[in-house]
Amino acid sequence: MRLLLPLFLLPAILAAATPAPAEGFTPGRTAAGISEYTLAANGLTVLLLPDRSAPVLTFMVTYRVGSRNEVTGTTGATHLLEHLMFKGSRNYHAGNGQAFDTLLDRIGGINNATTWLDRTNYYENIPSRHLPLVARLEADRMRHLLLREEDRQLEMTVVRNEYERDENDPASTLDKEVTAAAFLAHPYHHPTIGWRSDIEKVSIAKLKEFYDTFYWPDNATVSVIGDFEPTAALALLRETFGAIPRAPHPIPGVYTEEPAQTGPRRVVVRRPGEVGVVQIAYKAPAGRHADQPALQVLAEILGSGKTSRFYRALVDANLALNATAGVGFFHDPHLFSTTALLAPGVTHEPVEQALRAEVARVAREGVTAEEVQRARAKLRAATAYGRDGAFAIAGQLNEAIAVGDWTLYATLPAALEAVTAADVQRVAKRYLVEDQSTVGWFVPRTEPPASDAAPAGTPAAPGPRGYRRPGELRTSRAEPAAAATAAPAPAGAATAVAPRARRRSVAGLDVVTVPTAIRDVVTLRAAFPGGAVGQPAGRVAVADLTAALLDQGTVARDKFAVAALLEQAGAEIRFDAGTHTVDVAAKCLRADLPLVLSLLAEQLRTPRFDPAEFAKVQRRLAGQFRRELEEPGVRARLAFARAAFPPGHPNHRAAPEDYLADLERTTLAEVRAFHAATYGTAGARLVAVGDVDDAALDQALAQGFRDWTGGRAWSPPPPAAAPAAARVERLPLPDKTSVALLIGAPSGLRHRDEDHLAVATGTAVFGSGFFSARLLDIIRNREGLTYGIGAALGGDTHVDGAWTLQGTFGPELLARGQESTVRELRRFLTAGVTEEELANFKVTLTGSFQLGLATTEGLAGALLACLQRGYGPEWIDAYPGRVEALTAGQVNAALRRHLDPDRMITVLAGPLP
Repeated sequence: MRLLLPLFLLPAILAAATPAPAEGFTPGRTAAGISEYTLAANGLTVLLLPDRSAPVLTFMVTYRVGSRNEVTGTTGATHLLEHLMFKGSRNYHAGNGQAFDTLLDRIGGINNATTWLDRTNYYENIPSRHLPLVARLEADRMRHLLLREEDRQLEMTVVRNEYERDENDPASTLDKEVTAAAFLAHPYHHPTIGWRSDIEKVSIAKLKEFYDTFYWPDNATVSVIGDFEPTAALALLRETFGAIPRAPHPIPGVYTEEPAQTGPRRVVVRRPGEVGVVQIAYKAPAGRHADQPALQVLAEILGSGKTSRFYRALVDANLALNATAGVGFFHDPHLFSTTALLAPGVTHEPVEQALRAEVARVAREGVTAEEVQRARAKLRAATAYGRDGAFAIAGQLNEAIAVGDWTLYATLPAALEAVTAADVQRVAKRYLVEDQSTVGWFVPRTEPPASDAAPAGTPAAPGPRGYRRPGELRTSRAEPAAAATAAPAPAGAATAVAPRARRRSVAGLDVVTVPTAIRDVVTLRAAFPGGAVGQPAGRVAVADLTAALLDQGTVARDKFAVAALLEQAGAEIRFDAGTHTVDVAAKCLRADLPLVLSLLAEQLRTPRFDPAEFAKVQRRLAGQFRRELEEPGVRARLAFARAAFPPGHPNHRAAPEDYLADLERTTLAEVRAFHAATYGTAGARLVAVGDVDDAALDQALAQGFRDWTGGRAWSPPPPAAAPAAARVERLPLPDKTSVALLIGAPSGLRHRDEDHLAVATGTAVFGSGFFSARLLDIIRNREGLTYGIGAALGGDTHVDGAWTLQGTFGPELLARGQESTVRELRRFLTAGVTEEELANFKVTLTGSFQLGLATTEGLAGALLACLQRGYGPEWIDAYPGRVEALTAGQVNAALRRHLDPDRMITVLAGPLP
């Protein structure tokens, strides 16, 4: 039991000092190393947090306007305006060759925006030397946005496709209905993306009015976090933003208050689906309220981890696949939500009653001091993990700004530490009452599952700009897939990885550690034998079942004892059965590294394999798989893998009904035999990044994995051939709202093959997640036909993989979207990439990967990928030179050797014409 606060909490408790004076600025508060300034000329708030540990920074502009500022008829206006903010401003637009996305892509930056209930934020993650560029870009679009009708028409269809995609998710649909029922008067009633009719019909005049109302410096906060010099940064901000005037009017506030709820409310959503959902939402106070910390602790106790009340009462009792709780952290009073995904065969009523019973038990009997301590430890660790890199810090700061007080970023962790068991019971009694509740049921109308699984490593289509749902932690665009797999950082004294890496063999494991500047946090990534390739012939679910049982207890401890040890430390260990390996992802604080490694060894070597737990895992995996089938994109990827790869190839996937049947027929004896035959240290690799104690790590590994051998050797099959002729697979899903399009073929390439680099780089030019890539630039930006589309080379770490192009379209735009996609694919493979495109993307890819290496997760993932592909840490540093040496001739020749549009498989899944 540790009573001392970790180092990262101390700045929040220390007395705040006044920031240093700066010309043109009024100093404000200082907390957690962050200094606040106000630009005297126009009221712009500036927050600065220097960190010189890596040559990168995050620049974020947060506008204090979100969907709470909308009314009926303009719902979704904030989000649609967010999209239009990237279509051009007075000095930066496509017409003069200075398009926003193009400029950022050409410096290797990652930019995006998100819209939420209380705020809209725009951010750039960039190499720090480009700070002047992003300051000029953001200042220009703050008051000089072009706002053209032709852009509104294009972005309307993009946003509508985003809306349609989200409607495919039952839990999201139910949450939207529950929230709308819970709020009758307050604008939290409206979904952030808006109602469909408003998305389609809002006028450019209304959007301009909205822009002119809220987009002013005195309604914005600029946050700069990372590698910069504060005095120079303030001078730059004064130069770029200082000429913008204050708003000529008071910024309108939201004065509507939700009237007191006088009784429980209920909603039922009946739609096609695989898994039922129960949600109970209670009215809860605003983010700045004194009860917010106690409600966060209560949510942890109810719904986080195996020691939680909901896990024991619902998941462990076979009533639910998972059950969670969370409290809204918003400007105005919101909701405390409890949600459960029903286990197969379970009806809604007993799940609702179980959720209510646990809530009532907390209010009646209270919680234990041990539960509170465990919850605080998890929240403490989550705070540290959530501040891994400049962008993560900016994200947390962004939410505090939206709530109305940025210093909550600094003070909330200490407030959580002060929560007592009495506080938790008090807030449960006060807020979690039936008359303040809204209950929602998602009742699925089931359809037979169809189609099958994608090659390992094949990413989903990119998800560019968009809004965020309650409980959703992602931003609206993922890191570009091609950058993550094909373009490590430029070598140099400040960024080189190999000189900092220490590689050795410990107890049969290939181990690499890299220290970074982050304090108190260690990220682990590992891969052990035990993937699907080791399954008996004709079996498809044994590896998944085995990996799923690893965290269900060991010979020495049951699953609750293991979970208690991890949760008391705020640590986490996750297992996932991959195609070739069992993959491990773990995080912990520095002092807990020996404990985590000891438990990892215990779980891998001596799983309990309890018959009762085995039966529960079978049911849970079946339910989770059925839930995945809700998404048309998943169905398309499953069908492609069956069509592209023959049975026996690692990238082949069984039909869904065959996978579900194998889950049901697998016995515990088969799982035990598979574990004994395939698990071990042969070929095992482990990476640790962050505040690593090498001596403690080596000692823990030596003790935990001593004398453990085994691990089955495996030989790759011959490469899969592309089909002799093009073929089309159609998967009608008439009650879905968007269509997934996938075009692809086996690539015949492994990552170590000579042509892989050229094909991967050419594919990045064509279809990576950057907005200047051809697919997004033409089919989304210029033609407005889709929310997300992209191409990638994947599934090729151990065997030959696949080249795939994936996108989503509304049913009414499918024909045009497919036609445009095929047209661009043929142009790409016929004319190839130009030298200019290639030169630009060399900078884009290497720069973006440098940003990824600035976090412990990004660096650990890149290192493990290197080891699995047969490289060492030095590969990361040397790779940019190989990218730079590529010519357009080499790229185009490699593309033509391996990709033929007349021998590709097309899959369409969704509401097909």
